[in-house]
Amino acid sequence: MSQMTTIPRERHNISRKDISENALKVLYRLNKAGYEAYLVGGSVRDLLLGQKPKDFDVTTNATPEQMRKLFRNCRLVGRRFRLAHVMFGPEVIEVATFRGHHQAEVDDDAQENPNHSQRAQSGMLLRDNIFGSIEDDAQRRDLTINSLYYNVADFTVRDYVGGLQDLQQGIIRLIGDPETRYREDPVRMLRVVRFAARLKMSIAAETAEPIPRLVTLLQDIPSARLFEESLKLLQSGYGYPTYVQLRKYQLFQPLFPLITRYFTEQGDSPMELMIAQVLKNTDERIHNQMRVNPAFLFAAMFWYPQIETAQRIAQESGLTWYDAFVLAMNDVLDEACRALAIPKRITTLTRDIWQLQLRMSRRHGKRASKLMEHPKFRAAYDLLALRAEVENNAELHRLTTWWGEYQTAEPPQQKSMLNTLGDDPAPRRPRRPRKRSVGRSENSNNA
Repeated sequence: MSQMTTIPRERHNISRKDISENALKVLYRLNKAGYEAYLVGGSVRDLLLGQKPKDFDVTTNATPEQMRKLFRNCRLVGRRFRLAHVMFGPEVIEVATFRGHHQAEVDDDAQENPNHSQRAQSGMLLRDNIFGSIEDDAQRRDLTINSLYYNVADFTVRDYVGGLQDLQQGIIRLIGDPETRYREDPVRMLRVVRFAARLKMSIAAETAEPIPRLVTLLQDIPSARLFEESLKLLQSGYGYPTYVQLRKYQLFQPLFPLITRYFTEQGDSPMELMIAQVLKNTDERIHNQMRVNPAFLFAAMFWYPQIETAQRIAQESGLTWYDAFVLAMNDVLDEACRALAIPKRITTLTRDIWQLQLRMSRRHGKRASKLMEHPKFRAAYDLLALRAEVENNAELHRLTTWWGEYQTAEPPQQKSMLNTLGDDPAPRRPRRPRKRSVGRSENSNNA
């Protein structure tokens, strides 16, 4: 165990004015009641980096039941580890009791006592309600940079695991034996990669080494939790660098097995170019405080696997392109949902965006204005523009340009644009797909 280092106020940049007033209220009340209480984790890390934390977590030696008595606006949550949520309108301050070590908890009563830990055979922690000291708590956290404690009583920062040095050197390092920690909670592999991408830090060699060997442990994680993790990975403003790291450590496969089957050695297939571009666009939107929708992200990421599946169905069954397309949507989304429990409200919107792609070329009469009234028209237009960019397809570029102008045109100009469509060749029925893959230009032996 590292020796505890105390960083006095004059040697760090954390100021109370940068801390949520509600977090300070919680800290002061716990202190006043005679408990130890510290700001901990990501908020301390971000404050030390000069960034604005998105939330503030507190840790204390008060038990959840003691906190419930102390705060009327408190509710207890969590099964694997009990937490207190202190509610201040829309802001929630999460308060956790210091965690203790669980290795010694192997007696016969451990299965019955909810205050003991329980593990699966794989080593994954199923229950972890063991309380301890702040020293124990520091060792139980996942990353050294997330194990820094700010004490509002004397304005010091406490470092038990060398986290400040790793923060200064830009290193993501797990506390303890990496393989044991990953087995306790395989999602830590995703967290390591996410923080490395978000903070532009490198992963310590011993922290990185076991990841490719242990990726299959993610199969034991509920698909609903993996869906939530996928949004944190790809829709937090650092989706593209995170995607690069996920591929590097073979962590993309357990989340998106269908997409991974279409990866190419060069990484330059239309699908891979599409994924890179949609993630870069998503990052830009988030940094500009614009809204993002996971339905659009999934529509773009799965578009080429969906098209390839539709081609295969059409070739094998003789069905019309539209019928094959609809069946392919079902197959692709069903497989995607087996890995990630994507909610139906999102898959429904993804289907809408895909089906609108088939209608974008049909603009005659009232079709264009009717199409623009569809609530997902803008998302469908954005996907059309992405397809044109990725495929560098002249026909798709013309269609994208036309729709771009039509959306902003005045009604007389729109009418004129529709009238001149008659000069174009009549819209063809979609061709029976050729045997060559649309999803990528390379041969399809990776499928």
